[in-house]
Amino acid sequence: MNRLLLAFLPLLLAFVAAAAGCKQEADWKTLNDEAWSLFEQGHYDEALGAAETALEMAEKAGGHDHPNVATSLDIVALAYQAQSRYAEAEPLYKRSLAIREKALGPDRPEVARPLSYLAALLRVQGRYAEAEPLYQRSLAILEKTFGPDHPDVALAMGNLAELYRTQGRYAEAESLYKDSLAIMEKGGGTGYPDLAKNLGNLADLYKTQGRYTLAEPLYERSLAMYEKICSRDHPLVATGLYNLAEFYRVQNQYTEAEPLYKRSLAIREKTFGPNHPDVAACLNGLAQLYDSQALYAQAEPLYKRSLAIGEKIYGADHPWLGANLICLAGMYLKQGGYAQAEPLYQRALTIHEKTLGPDHPYVASDLIYLARLYQDQGQYAQPESLYQRALAIDEKAFGPDHPDVATTLSNLAFLYYRQGQYAQAEPLFNRSLTIWEKAFGPDHPYVATTLDNLGALYRATDRAKEAEPLEKRAAAIRAIKR
Repeated sequence: MNRLLLAFLPLLLAFVAAAAGCKQEADWKTLNDEAWSLFEQGHYDEALGAAETALEMAEKAGGHDHPNVATSLDIVALAYQAQSRYAEAEPLYKRSLAIREKALGPDRPEVARPLSYLAALLRVQGRYAEAEPLYQRSLAILEKTFGPDHPDVALAMGNLAELYRTQGRYAEAESLYKDSLAIMEKGGGTGYPDLAKNLGNLADLYKTQGRYTLAEPLYERSLAMYEKICSRDHPLVATGLYNLAEFYRVQNQYTEAEPLYKRSLAIREKTFGPNHPDVAACLNGLAQLYDSQALYAQAEPLYKRSLAIGEKIYGADHPWLGANLICLAGMYLKQGGYAQAEPLYQRALTIHEKTLGPDHPYVASDLIYLARLYQDQGQYAQPESLYQRALAIDEKAFGPDHPDVATTLSNLAFLYYRQGQYAQAEPLFNRSLTIWEKAFGPDHPYVATTLDNLGALYRATDRAKEAEPLEKRAAAIRAIKR
């Protein structure tokens, strides 16, 4: 009997160890899933705490190089990224990537995910040249593993397209978006939320280019798809509503936009509660709608509530706050509230310089807004240096032919024009015009604005014959139905 017990004991111990291991795995998975859920709800501090505990469990159970460790590292890094703690997130993504490459090999599909995460982090920071090869490698791995027509390949194409759209590489972005959509539709994915998302992204690209007749049906199709595959009150439906509302607002179709914003807001508040990032974004969009109609008493409390939510979630120094501060400042500026607007612009600039660095494109945008504030008050010395710094940042980040470069050139040219420095303004207007035409085509509204500015300069310098054809062309562009 004792011999039988002794013989059975190793098996019993092995069973106990296996059971303990299964429990550890189950506990880790439960905590990891909880961290994901908290993250998706916008509870970033709580998500970070749960993810860090899950990471400790994974390291203790499987060692520092276990695949579960990589999974938890991703969530910790995502939580850091959401809080703009980019320097802390980056080494975690890199460690996750290294674990997967060591455990599985460099060409496994599991490696593609941390590559995309790291690339997205770099893109947010304006490090586009570093992000591109990571997105490309992720795409190449998935194409090699699954073939060219797999849904994961389509998603990777969409990620790379987003990078190209940010860089103003619109033709490349459009081609990738279309290829991505074709793969999803070919695979019978007409009900995929990812297909609806890609439709919205392509619509965003067309909206940026002023190709509104192409954008609108894509936004509508995206929303209809979300409504078909999700419940009426699903957050994805709220996303489709919000995107279409933004499109209508940009075209001054305020009556069409308002009910969409309100329905999107109601869904998000019901789903996430009153203090979620998506709620804040919707409040800001609705505020801009009222702001555009000079309904400032309705816009201001929405701007402020949106900011308060952002500060509660992210803290006082998150880049997300910058855009909201700019919107609120712009509303005050329209009303001549220079003293109210200036500290908001300054705060946005300080936040972006601190969190993203002095050479990020967001910093360039902040400099432009601040320059316009001073320019509107007739203070011409300060705007010139701000515009020039913004121009240097954008040219470094995007190259000389990006639409953001054209925007800064136009602003600087207009500053010189108002001061009567026509010889300095003219080449800047001309260079801006060339960029707009190359980026958006010859019939974009921005082209019309620049033609009018250049025509005004010609008239101011007694060159009415040169001004007239520019003004006629601008009028013809504005008459185009979009």
